[in-house]
This record gives sequence, structure tokens and C-alpha cells, in this order.
Amino acid sequence: MVSHIRSCVRGVGAALPARVVTNQELARKVDTSDEWIRQRTGIAQRYVAGAGETTSTLATEAAKAALARADLAADAIDLIVLATATPDLTFPATATQVQANLGVSHGAAFDLQAVCSGFVFAVATADKFLRSAPITSARL
Repeated sequence: MVSHIRSCVRGVGAALPARVVTNQELARKVDTSDEWIRQRTGIAQRYVAGAGETTSTLATEAAKAALARADLAADAIDLIVLATATPDLTFPATATQVQANLGVSHGAAFDLQAVCSGFVFAVATADKFLRSAPITSARL
């Protein structure tokens, strides 16, 4: 009998910048209105990163929430694949900043930049790593 390693999502997390910019606020700065924006985009508000809020800090908060929901400690993580079109810096990879912020001192961490489809590519890439088990097999 052939056994197959299957990947699954054990926890999810999210983080948003603290500052919310509404359409009304935008309308006070530029020639637009809430109705015009909503009609064309469906957008009512957006979140804008402030001082100290970066891709890595938001990703770290989301990772902490996902780990808590999965009832896992950060040291159980062997691979971080971070999908972003807005890295903190060109080098090093933002994923390595998240890795350091979580206190993970082993495994691999890298960014995947594929803009809108980045999430899909990141999940597929993580799945391939998990199913081929080069990093995590001893820890699963």
C-alpha cells in the first residue's frame, strides 16, 4: 500500500494596519465621493500602514494568530513562504524577518512575489514542500 502525505491548513490568522481611511476622508482630499468610489469599485474603506507597520510586522501578527488557532508553537515551523508584492526590503527576504520575529532559528524562509496570484502560488509551493517532505517530515 502506498501512503500519501497530505497537507492541511491547521490555523489561519490575519492582521490589518490600525489606520482606516474611509471614502469620506478621501473625498475631503480629492474630487470624489463615497458614492462614486463604491459604485465603481465596491470599496468603502481601506487600511493604510502607519509608522512601524510593515509587511513583516503584519505578517508576524497574522502568523502568531494562526499558530494560536492551530495550537502550535513557533518552533514547530520549518518553512515560511511569504507571498507579497510589498516586501519590507529587497534583501533580505521579508519571510526571514517574520522567521526572526517569531523566534524560529531553523528551517527555511523565502518570499514569493506573484502579485495578485501570490497567495495561490504560495499555498501550492508550501503544499509541494510538505508533500515531498524535505524539511518537515521529521516534525510532523
